[in-house]
Amino acid sequence: MFTLETDRILIRRFKKSDWKDLYEYLSDPEVVFFEPYDAFTPEEAKKEAAKRAASDSFFAVVLRSSDKMIGNLYFHEGEFETWELGYVFNKTFQGKSYAYESAKALIDYAFSHGKTRRIIAMCNPENTRSWKLLERLSMRREGTHLQDVSFRNDDKGSPIWQDTYVYAILKSEWKKGS
Repeated sequence: MFTLETDRILIRRFKKSDWKDLYEYLSDPEVVFFEPYDAFTPEEAKKEAAKRAASDSFFAVVLRSSDKMIGNLYFHEGEFETWELGYVFNKTFQGKSYAYESAKALIDYAFSHGKTRRIIAMCNPENTRSWKLLERLSMRREGTHLQDVSFRNDDKGSPIWQDTYVYAILKSEWKKGS
């Protein structure tokens, strides 16, 4: 089983039994506000944990001290040795550098092993904490896509269009241990 370790966390594949911790944060409307889905019910969290356990693209971020899952990383291979990074963390554990620590460990691993040439990430410009994290990871804002995604509709059923910041970093730019 794939596992990365830092001083405070383990990054591992999902387990079906992670559903309770997953529900704890994906049921919070504030946490999923910028995500392409609404807050989860317990049954949806069970199904999602099983789906993620079967996927190679999702990783659980777990506290070493308690084995509590506090968030997750998404890391998906695209074309041309490019991977997409994403993350969602429990509100209780935000602002404590767990997202930075886990994303950095995964980026270090990706650039040190296998064929990863470039890593991209996208976020809503209004999600200040997310784009500041990407910049802290030394990722470069490559552009802004205007009104390129819609995850929700207004009261009349019309799409609510959102902008997207696009970030990236090349293997040649990444400094391990930075």
